[in-house]
Amino acid sequence: MKNIISVLLISGFFIACQNKEVIEGVEVSSTSNLKLELAEAKKIIELPLHCLEVEYPNKLGQVLASDAELKSPKQLRPIFYGCFDWHSSAHGYWSVVKLWKQFPELDKNGQIDSLLTRVFTPENVAIEKAFFDEPHNKTFERTYGWAWYFKLQEELYTWKDNPKAQQWYKNLQPLETVFTERYLEYLPKLNYPIRTGTHDNTAFGMALSLEYAETVGNTKLKEAIESKAKALFMNDKNCPIVFEPSGHDFLSPCLQEAWLMSKVLPTAEYKTWLNGFLPQLFDKNFDLEVGKVSDRTDGHLVHLDGLNFSRATCLFQIAKKLPELNHLKPIAEKHFNVAFPNISNDDYMGSHWLGSFALQALDAQ
Repeated sequence: MKNIISVLLISGFFIACQNKEVIEGVEVSSTSNLKLELAEAKKIIELPLHCLEVEYPNKLGQVLASDAELKSPKQLRPIFYGCFDWHSSAHGYWSVVKLWKQFPELDKNGQIDSLLTRVFTPENVAIEKAFFDEPHNKTFERTYGWAWYFKLQEELYTWKDNPKAQQWYKNLQPLETVFTERYLEYLPKLNYPIRTGTHDNTAFGMALSLEYAETVGNTKLKEAIESKAKALFMNDKNCPIVFEPSGHDFLSPCLQEAWLMSKVLPTAEYKTWLNGFLPQLFDKNFDLEVGKVSDRTDGHLVHLDGLNFSRATCLFQIAKKLPELNHLKPIAEKHFNVAFPNISNDDYMGSHWLGSFALQALDAQ
């Protein structure tokens, strides 16, 4: 790991370093300009490319109705069977498409083109859809996996100059339709938000799904999310961020909600709301200690690397909405720079998903 850290720190990713400090044995800066270069893109894309067709270890997570449903991951899910679980496979594909769009040279040998052509077929989508159509699997991956699927579709939808991407988008649409319909059925029944720091977090799923809905012009889903977000979160006050993180969080319940509401509310209204929800963010001396991972081979403990990335995403987005909160950016950069050297293929428990959260943080700047 030490050699990996050294390579990353001198590769050009961390630029204009000042005000350096050492956190978890890594020298980081509070004033870095974070920019994704080709070398780092290669490092990130190698992780999902390695695991998208790795069937085991695998966490299936579904409900079984009979012995007939005892099938291998690939039989059940011919597209999203790799990278340990369904949702990690979904955002693994999102990472691959996103990076390939930005850096076409990543697919000089045609490996990515061949992979997506092979798996994003109508036949495979039909099998995936059949799984979700089973009555006992209708809530499977709600809403975390659905949201990442939406983000994958968003990337393909916006790749207008790639005919193959447009075909893959059309091939994947049947499942997109299922998740859209289920989200619209679910939201009116959701009387209380889920405020965990893991997959079930309501605000996280809403934020990603809202981005997708806005991009593809799904007005019905967009309005439903915005309306429910206001109903669930508008009256929240004094979020107890001092209680965060719990021992296996990869999301900040307080910051995820603040991020979502930055997308939902007009600027002046958002400022008033945020002043009541997280007033400490307006203190220019505000700081937030990074999450510390004690064992990166532990699938739950390594979540805290992801927390550092997702906190960075939220803080960048909040500062973008309210430029007077630009003092949050160095805190975001500190969190990012502590976590980024831990993206490696050292252990599968982190390698199968962390790259996606790093990309999300870079997008948020």
